[in-house]
Amino acid sequence: MMVDCYGLMKKIMFNFSPETAHNIAEFFFKHGANYAPFILAPLAERFFIHDKRLEQTLFDRTFHNPIGLAAGFDKNATMIKMLTALGFGHIEYGTMTPEPQSGNAKPRCFRFPEEESIQNAMGFNNEGMHKIAKRLESLYPFATPLAANIGKNKITSAENALKDYEKLIKRFKDVSDFLVVNISSPNTPGLRDLQNEAFIKELFMMAKELTCKPVLLKIAPDLEIKEAIELCSCALENGAKGIVATNTTIDYSLLPNAKDFGGISGKVLCEKSFRMFEGIAKEFFGKTTLISVGGIDSAEEAYRRLKAGASLLQIYSAFIFKGPSLNRTINLGILERMERDGFHHISEVIGCDRR
Repeated sequence: MMVDCYGLMKKIMFNFSPETAHNIAEFFFKHGANYAPFILAPLAERFFIHDKRLEQTLFDRTFHNPIGLAAGFDKNATMIKMLTALGFGHIEYGTMTPEPQSGNAKPRCFRFPEEESIQNAMGFNNEGMHKIAKRLESLYPFATPLAANIGKNKITSAENALKDYEKLIKRFKDVSDFLVVNISSPNTPGLRDLQNEAFIKELFMMAKELTCKPVLLKIAPDLEIKEAIELCSCALENGAKGIVATNTTIDYSLLPNAKDFGGISGKVLCEKSFRMFEGIAKEFFGKTTLISVGGIDSAEEAYRRLKAGASLLQIYSAFIFKGPSLNRTINLGILERMERDGFHHISEVIGCDRR
């Protein structure tokens, strides 16, 4: 019944441009939670899977299930209550920049329904750190863990980028359970140039001095695996507490009729993202917390990532194409596979292919 309802809703919403559809969803998610809070409990009862076998303690917080929302959907942290009711075990909000910015020129977001993929060149459009952090002050600490995804302003030069991240860490360290450094988005000119050992070392040494909250590095899927491992090693040696793999890709050969700008997410990214994650997990599983994101759209794929070494997973594009029942479907599917394979707790699944 719920799947049928979402199918009808998707047909209506897909008549709008992707960005307009997103803005409509944000309006209802935000105002529904604020003005009709009585709907949250029934939604959570329907969608949120809370099973002790899926529960983990990471970053000094309890994660009730491993499926989180990737950064980019809730850029301004306006939808956290509703998204949690729809089943997410953690939410990564942002990306935020120190100053508000409107992002890149429109159109800047394109959906590819047949491939269940999205291409975006949003460019960190957000309300700026002060307004967003103020919103979070009335919410945090929250029922489920929250992560802040942070990035530099478009007009900030590479020479001054560290100052942007310093401001962001200071502002969001008290309204998040962990922070994720975004230097891997393809949509801010020059941002990926910061994926070098000198900058990463300086950034994480600074972060270590600014906060005791975990700060993680998010990497691009377009690096050579050897280079990615070197950058992750540098981050971890200098205080990073985990790796998020991966961001969107600029490998336009993956998507028929792709634009020649922006980053691709969704189903076509799945294998590329997994290959990068697999390479990183071979090197770092058991040494740090690993989060896998990119093309995850089913219990089978989620289970594969867990077995490869991911403690947490994140989805975004699949949530748009498959709807709010996806979290429930994936979590129940993980439990079914655990029973099939004789696992009693998710900790036994995580990294079992590495042992």
